[in-house]
Amino acid sequence: MAETLTREVAWALLTEYNKEPFHLKHALTVEGVMRYFARELGYSDEEDFWGVVGLLHDLDFEQFPEQHCIKEQELMRERGIDERIIRATASHGYGITVDIAPEHEMEKVLYATDELTGLIGAVALMRPSKSVSDLELKSVKKKYKNLNFAAGCSREVIERGAAMLGWELDDLISRTILAMRSCEKECELNH
Repeated sequence: MAETLTREVAWALLTEYNKEPFHLKHALTVEGVMRYFARELGYSDEEDFWGVVGLLHDLDFEQFPEQHCIKEQELMRERGIDERIIRATASHGYGITVDIAPEHEMEKVLYATDELTGLIGAVALMRPSKSVSDLELKSVKKKYKNLNFAAGCSREVIERGAAMLGWELDDLISRTILAMRSCEKECELNH
């Protein structure tokens, strides 16, 4: 069914379970970041698939936070969604709520960038521009070291994700800033 799970169907499913603008914007951001990395890493033919995974990764978080990455599997299976999407979305909860380890490069990118997009977004909001368009690595690294800043964004998960990808932390942060720049305008909630 992966071919029939269009972006529009995925958005309808997401908005059935998520209403908060913050959560919807995060989903759009991760979708855009995943699409960017699909193109950058040589998976252009799978860009839509990567995007849908990014869009749906937190499907259950707003209504079922205590069952995050668990309940979404049930919700997607009830709709007959492709097991590859179910597995990929659930894998970003590895070591936290599920034992589904990220294996495919796409799953590793999701795992590494999910928390990081939140932290980068928080840094961007502190800037006069409120944008990632003029954000630099050094600004993110300064805030990254302050564990009280964006405390909900796990540095451990970000670092584990960078290691899974075989990337240096600075490289992951720099590349994720570029990914967020590529989709910043589209991530505004105009839906």
